[in-house]
Amino acid sequence: MKGLLTLLLFVFVITPLWSQVDSTLFRRVNKDTSKLLLNMDAVYNRPFLSVGKTPVALGGYVEANWQHLGTDGLTEGHQFQMKRLTLFVASGISRRIKFLSEIEFEGGTKEINIEFASIDFEFHPLLNFRGGVVMNPIGAFNQNHDGPKWEFIDRPTSATQLLPATWSNVGFGIYGKKYSKNWAYAYELYLTNGFDDQIISNAQNKTYLPATKLNRDRFEESFNGEPLITAKIALRNKKVGELGISYMGGVYNKFQMDGFTLDKKRRVDVWALDFNTELPILKTYLVGEWAFVNVDVPDTYTQQYGNKQSGGFLDVVQPVIRTNIFNFNKSVVNVVCRFEYVDWNVGTFKETSGNMSEDFVSIVPGISWRPTPLTVLRLNYRYNWITDILGNPPSKTAGFQFGFSSYF
Repeated sequence: MKGLLTLLLFVFVITPLWSQVDSTLFRRVNKDTSKLLLNMDAVYNRPFLSVGKTPVALGGYVEANWQHLGTDGLTEGHQFQMKRLTLFVASGISRRIKFLSEIEFEGGTKEINIEFASIDFEFHPLLNFRGGVVMNPIGAFNQNHDGPKWEFIDRPTSATQLLPATWSNVGFGIYGKKYSKNWAYAYELYLTNGFDDQIISNAQNKTYLPATKLNRDRFEESFNGEPLITAKIALRNKKVGELGISYMGGVYNKFQMDGFTLDKKRRVDVWALDFNTELPILKTYLVGEWAFVNVDVPDTYTQQYGNKQSGGFLDVVQPVIRTNIFNFNKSVVNVVCRFEYVDWNVGTFKETSGNMSEDFVSIVPGISWRPTPLTVLRLNYRYNWITDILGNPPSKTAGFQFGFSSYF
């Protein structure tokens, strides 16, 4: 509530005062395009607005949309959604010490989250220290998730439900980068607070990693005193693209209390592979990610709680028009398509050896228009197939979505 009141104070009191300031004092802090950029650079690779010579810069983005979806002939009709409003505050404390925070308001103000709030100490290009609320670099989307960077209204299902998108924790770590002609090499390594037993004890009645995001106490204390390890290495070639391999793992259950053993240490381990490239001549942009999840589920749980999961997505973005549209000189129209797949329960039934078929399949074709590089209007058609664990005929969801996302 205090955070909301502060935001309202800023909007209704400070903003009118700023409107009286000479506009020449404001300057846009542009993105760094001087070097090969990696997904790990996304946290700072955003447009900011600075006032005069003040050390603080502000920024953010907004997303809103309309949709009309139906599942097996049933629909809730026309729905208008305010997906999210995200605010950035950055500060150059000194030449090699900087701070950035990212605060997100989802569903109006139904959820208010601190997604990033860290100080970086730069000692050497290959050795930098980061501490605070850090974003665990599992896959690529978790770090590079800003709405205006994507041609689709919904975030990938594998990134939001298989993996916990915008997953961040309190902790510390190191990272580094090295450039050599057409190559860029990078690594990240963090120790943070981690998951809890909600990943198998939740309202979804299945193994579900994002359920831990409901635990607000993770920003103040560890659920079991065991750190979560997140590590990533990335390699980028100017002509080929970027390849990233990441790992995240740790103990998720409370295995002891007051010196008494409650259970053995049960682990959750996640591996992810991500890749993006731009094909020559046609300038087709491809970006994809695939993740593998392993969870040590107690034998007392039924088989609907899978101990192995996998899934991913592939986006294909093809620019078809680059011209002046409605006096927007840098307009780009794209034809796009997203392919998604998630297997919530990899394996077979113990009794029959039959396949467990709890699968999600989706295809999302669409068109996007970028009047400027920082703003995108999107029209998507979504078609989902969802199969239950017994392999019954899938339920089908289909419909149109239209919306926009823009930095400001």
